[in-house]
Amino acid sequence: MSLFARQASEAPLTPGNKPGALIDPLTLMSIKNLELRAKVVVEGFWNGLHRSPYHGFSVEFTEYRQYSPGDDPRYLDWRLYARTDRYYIKKFEDETNLRCHLLVDNSRSMGYGSLPYSKAQYANTLAGTLAYFLYLQGDGVGLLTFDEHIRDYLPARHRTGHLRHLMLALEKPAGGAATDLAAPLKRIVEIVAKRGLMVLISDLLAPLEALEKNLISLIACGHEVLLFQILDPAELTFEFGKAALFHDLESGRDLYVDPAAVRKAYLQNLEAHNAKAKSICDKLGIAYRRFASDRPLELALFDFLRARMERGKRFKRVTTRPVKG
Repeated sequence: MSLFARQASEAPLTPGNKPGALIDPLTLMSIKNLELRAKVVVEGFWNGLHRSPYHGFSVEFTEYRQYSPGDDPRYLDWRLYARTDRYYIKKFEDETNLRCHLLVDNSRSMGYGSLPYSKAQYANTLAGTLAYFLYLQGDGVGLLTFDEHIRDYLPARHRTGHLRHLMLALEKPAGGAATDLAAPLKRIVEIVAKRGLMVLISDLLAPLEALEKNLISLIACGHEVLLFQILDPAELTFEFGKAALFHDLESGRDLYVDPAAVRKAYLQNLEAHNAKAKSICDKLGIAYRRFASDRPLELALFDFLRARMERGKRFKRVTTRPVKG
């Protein structure tokens, strides 16, 4: 199987249809190491953008300037040095570093998967991808994983070894029992004083009554919030062929269900639940994205960037402006 699923480069740039190569999630998940999966997605994302005519989402620098002693050597452009035999530093348009916390649902319901991988593996890969991307940008990234309790917490940092610790925390298997959406939001308000970006990644298969109240608390503290709802394709269609015994991962109950008899009611209830979650986000000005776990992760990264740009938050950009040597 090819790692890349090709799409037409002349197609319009939309969340569901981007030019360039998109990584097949099934093949991506066959990579055992989470950090390597994240790296593959981020590099594939940038390569796809650079190959396309849509450079508005490329990383752009405002200008180059000659290197001076004391400048950070990480920003030396070695390709430009090879052409000009001079050292140049890439000068950023926006030097303000972002502080981002990833709030990742690792409850038992996230362990479900009709694919060879679970929602938790997909969600953790999404979180790892965002962490890797932000880390490369020089931004501080933190993590809070949860089920009905807080599991792991790492403050937002950008230092040697921090990304590795974050990836190790994300590689832990989903566990616990029920999903408590209130606890992580309450806790993050208590422990994070400085304003930043909060990215909540969950299937949201939990009562939503307390969600709005706690999201309001986050926004009142000055945080920007982005929510990714991750669902398995089978949960979105309920296309099971015959009656079978279904096991509730969170309650532990076994239910004998005829899919044909309950599909209509199930889909109506799911749509109402998802519509309520979206309504809460729309009301509070929160970017809401729902993803099936078979969707290429570059599209989630694209949505992440687009949501931030729509909020007027500019990322560091790279220009192809010619340099006079």
